[in-house]
Amino acid sequence: MNGELAVVEEWLTAINSGDGARVESLSHEEVEIVGPRGRGRAPRAILSEWLGRSGFSSDPVRWFCGGDGRVVVEQQARWTDPATGAAQDSFRIGSFFRVTGGRVAAYERFDAGVAAALTAAGLDPERDEATR
Repeated sequence: MNGELAVVEEWLTAINSGDGARVESLSHEEVEIVGPRGRGRAPRAILSEWLGRSGFSSDPVRWFCGGDGRVVVEQQARWTDPATGAAQDSFRIGSFFRVTGGRVAAYERFDAGVAAALTAAGLDPERDEATR
């Protein structure tokens, strides 16, 4: 697995385990975040705050890498109520990461799925799929 894929895999593992400190250490001091509620740059500490209230976890399904810091992951995403643990929602998403200097610099979530994430990243599903 190349370096960018390893960083993203470790980042997603930290998300799933609720390890906000590890997520922050794997992210640039300022990270660009794009999702259904908007787009912006924020200090990486916002990731720990989000992790505590989101109830988000996911299972990677497929990985794609452009070799220049662009990584796309198809995921089965789940949300639970952080207070009760009750399941709220689950569906396939695509996530586009930019990794620079061994840290996540940008994250973009695509609820429309992996095809939209691949298009945004400029990756080809046949050429850029990573074997794991």
